[in-house]
Amino acid sequence: MIGRREFITLLGSAAAWPITAGAQQAMPTIGYLSALSAGDRPHHTDAFRKGLSETGYVEGRDFKVEYRYADNRKDQLQPLAADLVNRKVAVIVAVGGNNTALAARVLTSTIPILFTSGLDPVKAGLVTSLNRPEANVTGVSWFSAELGQKHVELLRELAPQTGPIGLLVNPNNSSEAESYEQSVQDGARAFGAPLLVRKAGTVGEIDAAFAALAEQRASSVISASDPFYTARARQLAILAARYVMPLIATARELPMAGGLISYGNSVTDAYRRVGIYAGRILRGAKPADLPIDRAIQFELIVNLGTAKALGLDVPPTLLARADEVIE
Repeated sequence: MIGRREFITLLGSAAAWPITAGAQQAMPTIGYLSALSAGDRPHHTDAFRKGLSETGYVEGRDFKVEYRYADNRKDQLQPLAADLVNRKVAVIVAVGGNNTALAARVLTSTIPILFTSGLDPVKAGLVTSLNRPEANVTGVSWFSAELGQKHVELLRELAPQTGPIGLLVNPNNSSEAESYEQSVQDGARAFGAPLLVRKAGTVGEIDAAFAALAEQRASSVISASDPFYTARARQLAILAARYVMPLIATARELPMAGGLISYGNSVTDAYRRVGIYAGRILRGAKPADLPIDRAIQFELIVNLGTAKALGLDVPPTLLARADEVIE
């Protein structure tokens, strides 16, 4: 027979048990903040989930996600970030350009923030050190702003025209645009080619920019590394074909959509790496203990069908270096 004291002890334990179990089963929430629209580049979000799964976390089973999309409107980033902060999410994943992470960074110094960036994150003001990020911010960078000179070299190798080179930059992502523009300027100067810079931050402005470059007899076009342009890859490819302009970009989405060539880091792999970092944070790691992960997987993609349509003979040496050739 159980005595009165033992019965009270068991009763207290039983009463406490559901609360403890509930706390253990509480599912952490990840805030996913993107400057893009919900339908833009879903394979990047898939890659992010894949990275999480590699650390043992599966969406819906081990964590849930609050998705917030700014639809390419810079003024929406901070209100959306504020909503995630108010919901006390476990971590904010800020993607689609440096502006996304900067919007979240000013609102919280405690919630971990993970970014993806095509620019040196120190120059962008996201962190003060690559090896030891400050406080609550870290992430993955692929330093695409440094690739402008290489893009000029590839264009001249593939399409050795002597006319001006057009450059498309997004004024809504000024920090990345300025660094990339300088790199392209250096490359164009080395070849003695005039550079025609056109700013385009909307669908209509992209149309107008191509029309203006065609009127100025640009021989080729470079699309600055920018999430908005990657999401508009099909539009860029159609315009390049209409005006018979060889077009190069950082993202593989361009040649996949019918553009000519791309060279840059694998952004898909970068999103996977961010997912791995998110999993490590859910397991207790601090952002300050996670150095900036510099993505080093480069890929050269050539659309051979587009080259033939433009009347270009792709050098065998370039084809041999390509990671993927689209017939």
